[in-house]
Amino acid sequence: MPGRRAFVGLTLPLLPVSLGVLLGLAPRASPLDNGLLRTPPMGWEPWGRFKCNTDCGKDPENCISEHLIRAMADRLAADGWKKLGYEYVTLDDCWAAGKRDAHGRLQADPQRFPSGMKALADYVHSKGLKFGIYSDLGNATCAGYPGTTLETVETDANTFAEWEVDMLKLDGCFSDSSFKAIGYPKMSRALNQTGRPIALSCSWPAYEGGLPPKVNYTLLGQICNFWRNYADIEDTWDSLFHIIEWYGDHQDILQPASGPGRWNDPDMLIISDLGLSHEQSKVQAALWAVLAAPFFISCNLRNISEEAKDTLQNPLLIYINQDPRGVQGRLLARKQNFEVWKRPLANGQYAVAILNNRTDGPPRSFATTPGLLGISGCRAGYRLYDVLGKLSMGAYALNDTIIAKVMPTGVLLLFLNPLC
Repeated sequence: MPGRRAFVGLTLPLLPVSLGVLLGLAPRASPLDNGLLRTPPMGWEPWGRFKCNTDCGKDPENCISEHLIRAMADRLAADGWKKLGYEYVTLDDCWAAGKRDAHGRLQADPQRFPSGMKALADYVHSKGLKFGIYSDLGNATCAGYPGTTLETVETDANTFAEWEVDMLKLDGCFSDSSFKAIGYPKMSRALNQTGRPIALSCSWPAYEGGLPPKVNYTLLGQICNFWRNYADIEDTWDSLFHIIEWYGDHQDILQPASGPGRWNDPDMLIISDLGLSHEQSKVQAALWAVLAAPFFISCNLRNISEEAKDTLQNPLLIYINQDPRGVQGRLLARKQNFEVWKRPLANGQYAVAILNNRTDGPPRSFATTPGLLGISGCRAGYRLYDVLGKLSMGAYALNDTIIAKVMPTGVLLLFLNPLC
């Protein structure tokens, strides 16, 4: 029976080099072009932890402000996040002043962002990071701040370019379907016409139920770099699990829509917030990697737990998420409260997630083989790695039995590297 040993070498700073040495792979250039977000974006965003906290008098360390954004940029740069690919620092709702300026342009709240958005973008860029901002295609944002109307799309796109923004999240509160059908393509064109490369995150499909015929994923792939298509994630296991189930239920629609430069977004990573256990946090990390989902952390990086940091900075997890083929994984089976998900990767590699969705009882065993998982491209077999446990499990022939022991609301994420 193949043995298990510590999976060493994961702390080297240059991910492709360290994993290439570790797994015996020669470096390989991506065949993709240099367009925006050819792999899923990675970074930090505030909403999951900080919501719309604007009371800087009572809570100066945690309110939505330039102080908070600078602090998170500092942590991304200093604590090893940036070198692993977490490069975006983004704002969500509640950054703006209550009204536009005298020229009709969006403006930052002067008390909470006294230096202004251009200075904040400059600070983020000085850390070697990219800066993202939020707006809403509607009369107001979800929290009631000035929105982007059809008349102000070009003005706002030019404002964001002048601020040297690198990414825009465009929400969809307070607008109807016809408004969105005009506004999202219009914003995409307006951003392109600024001459500045600004990635566009669209919330449009989430407001239309996420599915055809109301959602045209072919069009979305032409105008947006990634998009939300289901309910907002909350800091609970129920919320996380419902999102996973929705993606599995509708994978025949969602999976073909995703690929380099056009990603499905099941929402932010709530790891190291308050509602998930460590095992449940690993479920989100594993499934988001298999789904080729954006990796946007939404926690307080100043006091993130060591467990959460170890999970989110796992180089092999990131390697899977950032695979250059950009193929979204699929649900293979649901059986006796287990789910098996598989993602094909470059170089004949695979990632497999085995999820135990029971909420009670002891760890449970699940047995399978590479062949039963539909993995048979290398007749010599595969070397298996327990990604989140950082263990090598040894070499397996196609018919060798893999025994997965999985905690309740837990996951085993496997990486399979071909021996031929």
